[in-house]
Amino acid sequence: MLVLLPPSEGKAPGGRGAPLEPESLSLPGLAAAREAVLTELVELCAGDEDKAREVLGLSEGLRGEVAKNAGLRTAGTRPAGEVYTGVLYDALDLASLDAAARRRAARSLLVFSGLWGAVRVTDRIPSYRCSMGVRLPGLGALSAHWRTPMASVLPEAAGDGLVLDLRSAAYAAVWKPKGEVAGRTATVRVLHAPTRKVVSHFNKATKGRIVRGLLSDGAVPKDPAGLVEALRDLGYVVEAEPPARAGRPWALDVLVTEIH
Repeated sequence: MLVLLPPSEGKAPGGRGAPLEPESLSLPGLAAAREAVLTELVELCAGDEDKAREVLGLSEGLRGEVAKNAGLRTAGTRPAGEVYTGVLYDALDLASLDAAARRRAARSLLVFSGLWGAVRVTDRIPSYRCSMGVRLPGLGALSAHWRTPMASVLPEAAGDGLVLDLRSAAYAAVWKPKGEVAGRTATVRVLHAPTRKVVSHFNKATKGRIVRGLLSDGAVPKDPAGLVEALRDLGYVVEAEPPARAGRPWALDVLVTEIH
């Protein structure tokens, strides 16, 4: 099972570990694309601060993020699973998982990123600020920059099992599973059952709890139909919509009564 996650806008402060070693990151096929983004981002943020804030879409109160980006090559690192914070990652709470579940997380979770493309939760990275919606002066839109290398690397990373796609729209656009991989991919939408509306906060929190539940339970569904059963075994109310034709992802709705 491969679980595709969005990053969080908020991130933990820089770690005390050794500086970034780009060659140590997972998915080495993304290395050249990562280096291109990293080089331009560092140069941008080491120059005109106001221009950097404008490009990155940062408010006056986030000026410190520019300096942080300028020092990415020498900043301390920590595992990506500790860097990403926010509602989904708080609910997932990787640190409190038992050893077996943490091993499953290391194998299964892939976090998408405007800077790194995608990383495993065990990859050591510095704290940074660079969303997928950024358009760098030299490279252009990051979403377009990542599409070609992702199309080459991600099908192999998906292996032959289930792909659980929990990414937000900006990150989902970077790589869309096709063909046989798409047929064993499931997307999940979390709805407030009484209103059948998506509410951002509990949508993210529920997705974090879903991933935590699967990891803790040791569930390894092989396909979307197996995922539906695994989620129901965990106590979730799930409505499944198989694709109308082959080569399309399944769409799952998880219905939640309480917003928390």
